[in-house]
Amino acid sequence: MNRVDFAWAIGKPVMGGPTALASRLRVYGKDRVPRSGGVVLAYNHFSWIDIPAFGWVSPRSVYFLAKAEAHAVPLAGAYLRLFGSFGVHRGESDREAVRRMRDVVRAGHALGVFAEGTRQRSGVLGPVQPGAAMVAIQEDVPVVCAAIYGSYEWKPGNFKPVSIAYGEPLRFRDLPRNGMATARRRRRSRQSCSASGSGSATSTRPAGRATPSRPARRSISAPRSRFRSRA
Repeated sequence: MNRVDFAWAIGKPVMGGPTALASRLRVYGKDRVPRSGGVVLAYNHFSWIDIPAFGWVSPRSVYFLAKAEAHAVPLAGAYLRLFGSFGVHRGESDREAVRRMRDVVRAGHALGVFAEGTRQRSGVLGPVQPGAAMVAIQEDVPVVCAAIYGSYEWKPGNFKPVSIAYGEPLRFRDLPRNGMATARRRRRSRQSCSASGSGSATSTRPAGRATPSRPARRSISAPRSRFRSRA
């Protein structure tokens, strides 16, 4: 157990436990996350509770990519770094952040990336950025998309239930490694992550027999009746 794993072992019950209780958090498809080896976890992002919620249900310690502004806050930045988080300058080419992302998965860890690059406060998915696919392509690791549903409505006094659904691991080995194929890999990853986010309320099958999410819809206001628990 390294320093980051130790911080996660303490932080999950302290931060994630109360979040799970307050949001009546449910999770689907967690068995789809590889238990070892490098992996990119691509999340959507609606609310501040998303981070402790994703952390609570994750079967692995997650090295989150966060905005550089958060890391610049003295106490908050130090706290984030305890959990393996590192900063990225949004809206520009940040080669140091890309290098850190590749180092994380190359070392066999789980990299957490908010696929849209920023929080979407309206509850509607934004465009998926290419960062998750780029790292997966360069380091030949899978991408697992995870979608959170309901957190955009959650707030103190309005404790809406929140659900998280994981998609199938994505690999791109069927395409040759050249410029055109790289662009196709990125498009496939964007489409799959958009589908997971738009279909976060899709049902899941028992472990080992999971199927991909249904085709994407731009709004994720799917009725909760489409869920089937996988207890």
